[in-house]
Amino acid sequence: MDERLLSMTTAISDALARPVGVDAIHHALRTMPQAPGVYRMLGEKGDVLYVGKALNLKKRVTSYTHVSRLTERLRRMVSETRSMEIVTTHTEAEALLLEANYIKRMQPRYNILLRDDKSYPWIMLTDRHDFPQISKHRGKPVKGASYWGPFASAWSVNQTLNLLQRTFLLRSCSDSEMQGRTRPCLLHQIHRCSAPCTDRISREDYAELAAQARSFLAGKDPDMREKLGREMEQAAEALEFERAAAIRDRIRGLSALQQDSSVINPSSVSDADIIAIWQIAGQSCIQVFFIRAGRNNGNRAFFPSHARDENAPDVLAAFIGQFYDDKPPPAQVLVNQDLPELDVLTAALSLRRGRKVEIIHPQRGEKRGVIEHAALNAREALERRMAESAGQAKLLQGVADLFGLESAPKRIETYDNSHIQGANPYGVMVVGGPEGFEKRAYRKFSIKGPVTPGDDFAMMREVLERRFRRALKDREEGVRPEDWPDILLIDGGAGQYTAVRGVLDELGVTGVTLVGIAKGPDRDAGREWFHTADRPPFQLPPRDPVLYYLQRLRDEAHRFAITTHRAGRSKTLVRSELDDIPGVGPARKRALLKHFGSARGVRQAGLGELEHAPGINRDMARVIYGFFHPDWTGE
Repeated sequence: MDERLLSMTTAISDALARPVGVDAIHHALRTMPQAPGVYRMLGEKGDVLYVGKALNLKKRVTSYTHVSRLTERLRRMVSETRSMEIVTTHTEAEALLLEANYIKRMQPRYNILLRDDKSYPWIMLTDRHDFPQISKHRGKPVKGASYWGPFASAWSVNQTLNLLQRTFLLRSCSDSEMQGRTRPCLLHQIHRCSAPCTDRISREDYAELAAQARSFLAGKDPDMREKLGREMEQAAEALEFERAAAIRDRIRGLSALQQDSSVINPSSVSDADIIAIWQIAGQSCIQVFFIRAGRNNGNRAFFPSHARDENAPDVLAAFIGQFYDDKPPPAQVLVNQDLPELDVLTAALSLRRGRKVEIIHPQRGEKRGVIEHAALNAREALERRMAESAGQAKLLQGVADLFGLESAPKRIETYDNSHIQGANPYGVMVVGGPEGFEKRAYRKFSIKGPVTPGDDFAMMREVLERRFRRALKDREEGVRPEDWPDILLIDGGAGQYTAVRGVLDELGVTGVTLVGIAKGPDRDAGREWFHTADRPPFQLPPRDPVLYYLQRLRDEAHRFAITTHRAGRSKTLVRSELDDIPGVGPARKRALLKHFGSARGVRQAGLGELEHAPGINRDMARVIYGFFHPDWTGE
């Protein structure tokens, strides 16, 4: 028998022999321990269908064999199961934390999913410096700094940071910027910095400002405004009017910081997250307010993905587990539902925080008023989203009617390029769909091939080849079918359309409607020509909502291409010859530039000077010196 046929026959036999559905679960139960842990249901290609946790794995997984007692969603999940994997833990609380981590990383389609890929901003104040710096920080904490937050958005942290600068006059510039200044910057002139860079303030006085800022951010000095008021009066009595005016400005900044902008904070809550859910027609919105040190750090709305029959307590409990997977919970979490398995969830959050956490469903008093306010915000956000989705659905159906699609498109990909005379070329892809612009699906393509100035066809060819080469393989294997576009929109006329059509045909891309949108006479918006396969070029009425929508897609791709190109160009501009020295990474580069002032200073430095530079040992100094002096023999 032919080897290929034999291999295929063997693969089919193996596939048929593998247990499916309930049989696969019974097979896994043979070795399932009666211990706490996390289980994963796997599909035909090893993809994760569902992640769950249990106090007793064997008892919990056995429940999936009673199919008649399961919901329709879970019956579908069981029917697709081909195998299972488990991880045991010491406690059910540890299992819950591990479950939340797996769900966020693996995004199994039968779980309730929190789609939140953004890090939260914090306020950072450096510790190990004579003049501490205050700034916004995202990502992992660094040593030698204190943090306050999180804040709901960049806007909320920027507003707070501006007021903190007005109140405490702390510098926001980097250490290198501070050391390189010879006169105060604009922030000092607008009374938002005390200018330690030019010795306008002593170390002792600056340390006092930093201590006041730490105390205020920690909520430990509620009488600070009264103290500043007394200092202002004393300065005025001593006829030190400039100092009195400066203190007055600080008091105004402090008053603005202490004002409540979004929600009435109860006096009994100083460190808490207020989390409320609202459901309409099988959709959910969860509103989160961040309260820290008695101040409101802003709020955010979340729209978790789940089956329409999921009830509010289950959705909220799953949300909380995933929400605190990458951030420490506060001392209290106020919710508007009685949560299932409350003790386990509370223990898991306490384990995550390292201290006790309370999850409270307030029934009366000021805390109930606050949670009702959050629920009202959740309801209004969900109503707005549903109204926008209805309008978006109408637009997408209009796009389907315009281009002859059988149903409204779920994914529209728009492409554009950006470069300057062939330098720093980038191509981009933006994605639109039922939820509007799907920014998590945006992609950047740094063009690797040589680009002739003006040759956008070559750039587009490389972008499409890189986009669809992997997508075609995934499509054959049935992986990520949601990533396949219904419409591919390009900015260009007949020539661009023909070139892209040729590339797609070469790659074997089918089932995608290609549309070219060309600017009209004098590049006027509203007079665009559309190019498709089945009809001659045409225009839409200037006030057509579908035209506006397609223009928005094109303009978003153009905006993303320009910002991507500018970011890439900026990186190129900050490069120096130090980047080419073996063993010199970003940290050593910063140290050298800080010590010698410029790359030129490093190049002109002697071997002895290099050896005494911070962070540079004798061997590294010889490498750097030899790089700039290729004729040097090392003697």
